[in-house]
Amino acid sequence: MARCLVIGANGFLGSRLTDALVAADHEVTAFDRFSRGTRAFSSTDLTVVPGDFLSVADLAAAVSGQDYVFHFLSTTTPATVDADPTIDLRTNVQQSVELLALCARAGIHRLFYASSGGAIYGPQPGATFVEDAPAAPVSPYGIGKLAVERYIDYYAATAGLAAVSLRISNPYGANANPSKRQGVIPITLNRILRAEPIVQLGDGSMIRDYIHVDDLIRRILRMVDSEPRHRVYNLGSGQGTSVAEVLATVRDVVGRDFPVRTDPKPATFVDHVVLDVSRFVDEFGADDDLSLTEGIARTWMEMTTA
Repeated sequence: MARCLVIGANGFLGSRLTDALVAADHEVTAFDRFSRGTRAFSSTDLTVVPGDFLSVADLAAAVSGQDYVFHFLSTTTPATVDADPTIDLRTNVQQSVELLALCARAGIHRLFYASSGGAIYGPQPGATFVEDAPAAPVSPYGIGKLAVERYIDYYAATAGLAAVSLRISNPYGANANPSKRQGVIPITLNRILRAEPIVQLGDGSMIRDYIHVDDLIRRILRMVDSEPRHRVYNLGSGQGTSVAEVLATVRDVVGRDFPVRTDPKPATFVDHVVLDVSRFVDEFGADDDLSLTEGIARTWMEMTTA
């Protein structure tokens, strides 16, 4: 049993991680503002700490005495940060650096940082991207994620901080917050439920690497139970699917057709991002993941029977 702090425990990924850590018999502290007034996780055998990520005092109190810290909180998304890139600097980047310093001083065993496999590599040739590929983000969101990764390297070199950056592809599943405008699968399913127009950015040819949240969390738990050999891991399916193919799969799963409105693709959205996951597989083994159809079907079932 390890003492685990999940920062962003009420978010989409953080809540799933919180439940999984509790189920694995870890001593879990859930840190979040809980601004929605409800808890996204179902576990009760844990410590709930309402706190503000922008408060160094709140972070320091939460980090104290922990073995593992999971930094899964973000104040921006790829869709929202373009409107004001300085928000990402003043909130995500600045406070993440404060958190790294606190973790280094507290002597935690390891920090896991939810970085971005979808935004950090940028537009470059290649069918898939390995962790050692050049990081060339073009969006403020990806630039911010890379900046935090570089500060992790700094604190590792100067303060001995043990940390792992998780370059997560495009996770999806039920309970994703549609108001954050992140994730074509949950956004589309939510719009179908609400009988709202389905929106496609660009001509549908954008290719992404999709992974169901349950498969993602299972990977992360395996890393907690071992000593990772690297500081950066791609976490995804390793398979590319176009937006048009995603929408076709959604049609098959929900059993109905729907019109699609095409909006311009934002300038910071790259055409092709698929992760090479061989580093993780070589070290931790392969997973029997849900297919995209199975994952969308599970998501739809959970959304319609909740």
